[in-house]
Amino acid sequence: MKTIRLYAFLVTVLTGALSARAQDRPSSDTVFVPLRAGGVYATAELQQSLREKRQQYPDKTLAVVFQEPGTYYFDTTLVITPELTNGKGSIIFMPARIGDNVTLSGGRAVKVKWRRWKNGVYKASLDLPYTFDQLYVNDEQQVRARYPNYDSSARHYNGSAADAIGPERVKTWQHPQGGYIHALHKGEWGGYHYRITGVNPDYTLQLEGGYQNNRQMGMHAIHRFVENIFEELDTTREWYYDQPHKTLYYKPVPGTRLKKALVVVSRLPQVIALKGSADKPVRNVTISGLRFAHTAPTFMDTREPLLRSDWTIYRGGTLLLDGTEHCTIQDCVFDHNGGNVVFVSNYNRHAVISGCHIHDAGGSGICFVGNPDAVRSPLFEYNASQALAAIDTVAGPKTSHYPDSCTAYNNLIYRTGTIEKQTAGIQLSMAMNISVLHNTIYDVPRAGINVSEGTWGGHEIAYNDVFNTVLETGDHGAFNSWGRDRYWHPHRKAMDSLAAAHPELILLDAIYTNKLHDNRFRCDHGWDIDLDDGSSNYYIYNNVCLNGGLKLREGFYRTVENNVILNNSFHPHVWFNNSHDIFRHNIVTASYKPIGIRFWGDEIDNNLFPDKTALPTETDKRSLAGDPGFVNPIAGDYRVKAGSPAGRILFNNFPMDNFGVVSPALRALAKKAPLPVLAQQRLLGTSEINWLGARVKNIETLGERSAAGLPDNNGVFIVSVPEKFPYRLQAGDVILKAGETIVQNVGDLQKAYSRGGDRPIKLVIFRNQQQQEIF
Repeated sequence: MKTIRLYAFLVTVLTGALSARAQDRPSSDTVFVPLRAGGVYATAELQQSLREKRQQYPDKTLAVVFQEPGTYYFDTTLVITPELTNGKGSIIFMPARIGDNVTLSGGRAVKVKWRRWKNGVYKASLDLPYTFDQLYVNDEQQVRARYPNYDSSARHYNGSAADAIGPERVKTWQHPQGGYIHALHKGEWGGYHYRITGVNPDYTLQLEGGYQNNRQMGMHAIHRFVENIFEELDTTREWYYDQPHKTLYYKPVPGTRLKKALVVVSRLPQVIALKGSADKPVRNVTISGLRFAHTAPTFMDTREPLLRSDWTIYRGGTLLLDGTEHCTIQDCVFDHNGGNVVFVSNYNRHAVISGCHIHDAGGSGICFVGNPDAVRSPLFEYNASQALAAIDTVAGPKTSHYPDSCTAYNNLIYRTGTIEKQTAGIQLSMAMNISVLHNTIYDVPRAGINVSEGTWGGHEIAYNDVFNTVLETGDHGAFNSWGRDRYWHPHRKAMDSLAAAHPELILLDAIYTNKLHDNRFRCDHGWDIDLDDGSSNYYIYNNVCLNGGLKLREGFYRTVENNVILNNSFHPHVWFNNSHDIFRHNIVTASYKPIGIRFWGDEIDNNLFPDKTALPTETDKRSLAGDPGFVNPIAGDYRVKAGSPAGRILFNNFPMDNFGVVSPALRALAKKAPLPVLAQQRLLGTSEINWLGARVKNIETLGERSAAGLPDNNGVFIVSVPEKFPYRLQAGDVILKAGETIVQNVGDLQKAYSRGGDRPIKLVIFRNQQQQEIF
């Protein structure tokens, strides 16, 4: 009877999961490879068993069946190689029965004998041949001893403090070697991680690390914390492992029955790796209905730069797909893993991640990341540039070592980036034709969905519900992209000249149009949709922006139409001449918010504004003003009623109930997006003043900060400069210092200049992301 139930489930999984590609369906003949719960499994033995079965049954499905509910531990990462699939048969990993709770752990259960120590702390001898970074008691993650203490309500790192590494605190630590510092990037563009290696005589720390961000500026002055410091073990749920003395210390919550508690420590950074190549891919592997947990953090291994994005990555995750075809991860649960969850690396075709519940991950949720050897004329740092003669002028990828035609569908993703902050719910880099459909993503420190550059486009990003984003960082969006491709240059004048003289360069990398449609986005610390530096070749339509508006920074060939932008507006930033950008048939609820715009695109017209005072004068000659007449804005239905002026600007209604996950089980678990209270915003007044004939103002908005590339709101922004001005300033510069005075606002600048009399004083300005002095 048990075998009949098992076979029925297997047939259901195979026919249901693979019905969309019936041509790839494995044979109904199945060979079972059973595993029972308990103990540690030797992956070498399992691999050998699979090899023998494959040799004996080359065309059949091999089913690795976890026969009992419970936790299964592997001694090393289970690696599935091409010879195990043989190009004919398939492999499926699955529980024996629907609903069985089967966990594949990246950790190791350890037996400890606790004894009281002091101040509510217990200790136990634990002799392990390896160190570990995460501790679980009764399957709940505990907190490594840290300062400041863990605070679930704190915005940054669940607690951060300027004095975390101050000399006065360092003096209280006897042996901090092996401790860690986690800190935001100075510009709030992700984070850094450092291992403490020693203490200097002045109680500053000796460190290694800090390579986890690809735009080096150093750590934030306030938002940082330390962990793995013995003296900071001072509250419940905290623990510390003294490796030299093989002793584990832990302060449990009162009432915890430690004698019977299950204790698990993290060990493996990944549980299963599908490892093939473009020439010999792993084919037709399905991982279904399993839970993955307890993998080790990888923040100190996050060092590979992703071209000219702000990112560095660790090329791995709890599950790694590297060199695969037609592999599927479906209906799995991933919780409390230390690094990335699913990483689709290098050559992959038709990989599908669907129906998964991903939460509380140290890194990103799902990553599709190609190899730089597929990129023509790659550069790896924001300020890098190359001469025109050195640029490869062949369009598209150079090799096949990238994900293509892969899908992330119907996944619930939240609380990722718990350790690493330059992360995303779903990340795309050096990839082509990726479908990101019907995912619900929220409670993340940076973007919900991020596209790192234009290579090579063709992505469809649709029907997603993305909110509570950019919670710990800044200058970013719920959807975010960069486009620092071959044509892009860190110095705007050079890029203007290059793009004007050689427009054929623009689409050599972004060869296919990215379609961003029928999504609902919300960001309260940035933009709902943020197309940053150079993002090109996008078609953006039928989206609802709940709060942060829509930004298009320098780039080409973007068409934005039929979107609803609530409590905000359109943010065009520093556009090119002949950008061929289009913004039409949209409903906006505030005036446009341009930054540094000298040229408008091909068509900025036929949009609906809240009132006549919001109508632009330079553009939108046929646009209208008036109440859009939403059907039911309180319930999130932003379709317009019959007779709305939106009909006269050719706005078309689109469904408002089709965002996010579609499976009933995931919909029942998903948090609901916070809907805005609508308000007709008007353009705020500014602090703009006349200074020696130039127009200058304070840095007041996120847009101004982003346009200048500033890490904070300090400085004076140059709006315009007259001819024969005494300083070599230009529009867009930011004055940071005048003489010996730090300039935080226009008042500081006026005071500094009045003290200098009529003679010019030295200025320190910020231009092209760098400080420089002028006289």
